[in-house]
Amino acid sequence: MLNPDAKLISDLYKLKMIPTRDGYGKGLLKAGEKDERVVVLCADLTESTRSHWFAEKFPERFIEVGVAEQNMALVASGMANYGKIPFISSYATFSPGRNNEQIRTNICINNVPVKIAGHHAGISVGPDGATHQALEDIALMRVQPKMVVIVPCDAIEAEKATVAAAFNGQPTYIRFGREKSPVCTTEESPFEIGKATCFWKPTEGKKPDVAIIGCGMLLYNALVAAEELSREGLESCVINSHTIKPIDEKMIIHAAKEAGAVVSVEEHQVNGGLGSAVAEVLSKNYSVPQEFVGVQDRFGESGNPDELVEAFGMGVSSIKEAVKKVILRKQ
Repeated sequence: MLNPDAKLISDLYKLKMIPTRDGYGKGLLKAGEKDERVVVLCADLTESTRSHWFAEKFPERFIEVGVAEQNMALVASGMANYGKIPFISSYATFSPGRNNEQIRTNICINNVPVKIAGHHAGISVGPDGATHQALEDIALMRVQPKMVVIVPCDAIEAEKATVAAAFNGQPTYIRFGREKSPVCTTEESPFEIGKATCFWKPTEGKKPDVAIIGCGMLLYNALVAAEELSREGLESCVINSHTIKPIDEKMIIHAAKEAGAVVSVEEHQVNGGLGSAVAEVLSKNYSVPQEFVGVQDRFGESGNPDELVEAFGMGVSSIKEAVKKVILRKQ
């Protein structure tokens, strides 16, 4: 059942559809209103990244650098070094994909609080195809020392993540999607960097058969899968691990001990992403069987976003199959 403490929208099948990139644009406005040190840079993709809302309200604090992602990271690192709070906005395939070296050398080594907004991430970008479907960005960013990595589950959480990142004092990567996705949280839902939240709990009086740990827009699929599995007699807890780094080890270990099996769900390569981060926690602290739902060592393709999610094995049916497989493994 949906966890009332998580303050979620109760009807899973009648939700608003809003892209997480809209949450970024709204979050920038809130952060900019709170602190005049907040500045936004973009690499010729202002409307696509929703940075144009900030540019319209605070034109003196917006910089269009053009198609120059490496330069954008360098300019932002210099601004951060002198007290600004810069957000750099582009498609995730270009930032952090193209400018990874500049992020490493000028932002992370110097430990300056630049916020990297990677847009149009995941397979759900759709018809743009493999060149524009970032499936490696979480791995690229979480390996960088000092880097915080956040993957919001919906537009409301994306707005909260953007505001929180503005004032955490650290280099931070936030991942956003292009396609409209279900809004399953509310304004009252808790959000804290580094703190996962249980969205779905077993039926009262029952223990979970599995812990489903997810992030991003696929968390909705995990919730639907949990609801359908419950009707089939299989109980689960669904955890929103929006922060990949620092990951909430305490929550993951607790869930593994309760359920005895884990399924990770992410719109990213299974190598190096959320699933890998979860496996690292479990291997060090409490080893249980784990199945990985995500992109299985392949590049993306052009197509309809929903069809691609299904074709790449990340739909509701695939999550249910992974759950049933991992439960058999623990017996």
